[in-house]
Amino acid sequence: MASTAKLDMSQSRLASAPAPAPVKKVHYPFWFGGSASCFAAAVTHPLDLGKFLSSRAFVWQNEQFVEFARCCLRVIVPLSAALLRQITYSTTRFGIYEELKSRLSTPDSPPGLLTLVGMACASGFLGGIAGNPADVLNVRMQSDAALPVEQRRNYRHAFHGLVQMSRTEGPASLFRGVWPNSTRAVLMTASQLASYDTFKRLCIQNFGMSDNLGTHFTASFMAGFVATTVCSPVDVIKTRVMSASPAESRGHSLLGLLRDISRKEGFGWAFRGWVPSFIRLGPHTIATFIFLEEHKKLYRLIKGIPEEKQKA
Repeated sequence: MASTAKLDMSQSRLASAPAPAPVKKVHYPFWFGGSASCFAAAVTHPLDLGKFLSSRAFVWQNEQFVEFARCCLRVIVPLSAALLRQITYSTTRFGIYEELKSRLSTPDSPPGLLTLVGMACASGFLGGIAGNPADVLNVRMQSDAALPVEQRRNYRHAFHGLVQMSRTEGPASLFRGVWPNSTRAVLMTASQLASYDTFKRLCIQNFGMSDNLGTHFTASFMAGFVATTVCSPVDVIKTRVMSASPAESRGHSLLGLLRDISRKEGFGWAFRGWVPSFIRLGPHTIATFIFLEEHKKLYRLIKGIPEEKQKA
C-alpha cells in the first residue's frame, strides 16, 4: 500500500510539473549582414595592394617612395565604394533573406533547400537594385588606375563619384547594367546564402560537427566555391557593361553583347577569370559568414540568450 501511494504521488508530481519552455526563435537585427560584409570588405580589400604592387619592382629610394604612396592611395580610395556597396547591397539581401527565413521556419523545422533558394532569389534581386549605383561606382574606381591618364575619372571617394556620375551622365547612369547586375545578385545570393545554410546543416547533422568556427569556415569555403562557379558568366558581362563609356554602350543590347562576346571569344568566356574570381570571392565569403556568426554570437551573449541548437 505504501509503495502504491508513493507511486501515485510521484505520478501526480510529474503531471503537475511545468512543461519545458518552447525554444524561442532569435530575431537578429536587419543590418547584421551588411555590417559583416563591411568588416569582410575591410579585411579583404587591402589584399589588392599586394597584388597591385607585385607587378612593380620598387627600389626603396626617396623618389620611389612617392610612387609607392600613390599606388597605396589607388588601392585604398576604392575602399569607400566597396563599403558603400556592402552597406546597400549586402544589407538588403542579407536582411531580407534572414527575415524571410525567420518567418518561414521554426527551431524544429528549418526550411528546405528549394525554400532557401526561393527566398535567396527574391532578396538577391532587391539587393541588386539597391546596390547598383555603388556597384557601378566600385567597378569604375577599381578599373580607373588601368586607364590612360586622360581617360581617368579620378573620383576622390564614393560620394564624389555618385555626384559626378549624376552630373555628367545623368541619374540613369547610376542604374547602368541594373538587369545583369540584379541577375548576378540573384545567382550570388542563391548560391552563396542558400548553399552556406545547406552546407552548415550537412556539417552539423551528417558529419557530427559542432556549430563552431571550423564548421563556419568549412561551410563558407564551399559556399564561395559554388558562388564563384555560378556567377562567373554574369561577372564577365557585368564588368564589361559597367566599365563601358556612354559611347561604347550606345546601341548595344545585352543580347547583342552576348552574341559579340561568343563570336569573338567562343563559349569559354563564361569561365574566364574563374581562378582570380575565386581568390577574391572565396576569402570574402569566408570572412563575411564568420563575421556574421560572430555578430549573432555576441548578440546572444549581450541579450542573455542561450546558445541555439542549430539546425541551420
